[in-house]
Amino acid sequence: MRWVWLVSGCLLALVTVPVGSATAGEVGSTHLLRALVVQPDPDGGVRATATLLFPGGPAVLQSILSEYRNWPELFETRMRVAQVEEQDGRVLTDIYISHALLPGEQRLLCESQALPGGGLITHLKGGDFTRYHREWRLQPAGDGTQTRAEFDLLVEVKTLVPDWLVAVAMERELNTHFRLVRERALDRITKER
Repeated sequence: MRWVWLVSGCLLALVTVPVGSATAGEVGSTHLLRALVVQPDPDGGVRATATLLFPGGPAVLQSILSEYRNWPELFETRMRVAQVEEQDGRVLTDIYISHALLPGEQRLLCESQALPGGGLITHLKGGDFTRYHREWRLQPAGDGTQTRAEFDLLVEVKTLVPDWLVAVAMERELNTHFRLVRERALDRITKER
């Protein structure tokens, strides 16, 4: 019965906190070329997709996404990196995530690899998740001073929290994540000048 109150309280907190618009156009300080869509996946878990435009060329975004020890700085959700191990072009990250919807810390053990054309693909190796797959596909945009980023994320956590509630939280968190990545890119560009 206690978990019902916990879930109800989290739901109330989520629906009373303003969430960014998920329509094409300007969302916060991140330009969406294709709307952020976050919804339960028919096979379980939650899928999120978007096409975004970031300042800086793909090399700038690639460097931000591949700074594995700094990943927690790109999210508002509390997390800590326990280990990063690089081997043969693949990077194994062991991350512990503390989320308001879930008790304690959730372990996410995943492997990432740079994509040949630009971007990063990350998939589940173990931990407290049933499924985890994330792709960032990067392409130069405009005159090469911007990056068009195709984002695709599939997450399923071992929890009793319903997928629709996870989707509500994920939409808010991804809007913040995209804003933080954009701010990091702007900071890099400014320092390079």
